[in-house]
Amino acid sequence: MDFTPTEEQTAARDLAAGIIDDLATHERLTALGTGTDPVLWKTLCGAGLLAAVEEIGLVGLALVLEEQGRRTAQIPLAATCAFGLLPVAAYGADEQRARLLPGLRDGTVVATGALPSFAEASSAGASCTPVGRSAKGTPAPRAEQNGRLSGVVPVVPWLRAATHVLVPVRQASGGAPRLFLVPTDQRAVDVATVETTAPWAAGRLELSGARGEPIEGGRGVRHGGAYEGTLGAARTVFAALQVGVCAGSLAHAVAHTSQREQFGRPLSTNQAVQLRAADAHLDTEAIRVTCLEAAWRYDAGLPAHTQALTAAWWAAEAGRRVVHTGQHLHAGVGADVTHPVHRHFLWGRQLDAFLGSPGALLAALGEALAVPARDAEWREEM
Repeated sequence: MDFTPTEEQTAARDLAAGIIDDLATHERLTALGTGTDPVLWKTLCGAGLLAAVEEIGLVGLALVLEEQGRRTAQIPLAATCAFGLLPVAAYGADEQRARLLPGLRDGTVVATGALPSFAEASSAGASCTPVGRSAKGTPAPRAEQNGRLSGVVPVVPWLRAATHVLVPVRQASGGAPRLFLVPTDQRAVDVATVETTAPWAAGRLELSGARGEPIEGGRGVRHGGAYEGTLGAARTVFAALQVGVCAGSLAHAVAHTSQREQFGRPLSTNQAVQLRAADAHLDTEAIRVTCLEAAWRYDAGLPAHTQALTAAWWAAEAGRRVVHTGQHLHAGVGADVTHPVHRHFLWGRQLDAFLGSPGALLAALGEALAVPARDAEWREEM
C-alpha cells in the first residue's frame, strides 16, 4: 500500500481547502443555521471538484472530505458522492451513466441515501436488517407489485437538499437488497424536516408508490455487488469526513491551550493537557490510516469490506473520544454553543450516530472475519 497522494489528488485537496477556508467561515456557518450552503456548493462544483472524483478515486475524495470536515462546511458532498456519483459510475447501466452522471458531476443533481444504520448491515447480505428496519410502527421501504416503492425512513441526512435519494429495498427471495434511485420531486415522495445533532438538512422520507430506477449489475459485481460496494464506499466516505472533524477539533484545542494561561503559564504546558491532546492526535491518525487503507483497496479493485468496517469503527469509537477531548480542553468555553469547537463536537457525535454504535460495528467486523475462517475449516474437513 502507498498512501502518497498523486499530483491530481493533491491538487484537488488543495483546491478544496482554499475554497472551503474562504467560504466556510465561523460567521457564515453561524448565519446558515441548519441549512445547506448553496454558495459554497456552487463554487466547489464550478471548480470541477465533483467532476474530478472519478479521476482522483476514493483516496482523493477522502482527502477532499477531510478538508470539509476541518471546517464543518455545510454541503452534501459526502452524501452526493457516496449515494449518487460513486454507485451510478460503478454499477449503473450505460444509459443511466450517460443520463445521470453529468448532473452529479456538475452538482445540479444532489443525492443522499436512506440507510438508517451502517452498523447493522450484514456482511452476507441475507439478513440485511438496516434496510428492513425503520422506526417503531413505520413500514420500511418495500417494492409493490407494480414496481413502485412505499415505506418510511425516519431520518435521512441532507434529504432536504437532495434531488434524488438512494433507497435499499430488501428482496423477498433474500440476498442483498436492491438499490433504487428515487427522484424527490414526486407527489408520492414526502419530505418532512428533521433536526439532528449536526446541521445536515435532514428529513423524514415517506414513499407512497414512488417511482425509482434500480442501480444494479450494469457494470458487473465489483466489491460484492451494488449494495455491498455502495455500503463499503459510504462507510469509507463518512469516516474520511470524521478525520477532518477530529483534526479541526484538535486544532482548536491546541490553539486555545497554547494561548490561554493559568498560574502564569500556558495550559498546554500542563502534562495532563499534553497527554489528552496526544491521545486525540493518535486517535485521529488511526481513523485516517484505516480510512485511507479502505479507500486505496476500493480504488485498486480489491475486497474492502472488512477494511471499510474497520474505518467506520475507528471513526465512531475514536471520533467520539476526540471531539469530547476537544471540547473538554476548552473547559467552560467548549460548552458555549456559539464557539467553533462546539460545532465540531456536534458533527463528531452525529457521524458517530450515523455510522452506527461501535459495538454493533465491531460485531459486524467479527462476523465478516469469521466467515472466511469457517469456510476454510469446512474445506479442510472435506
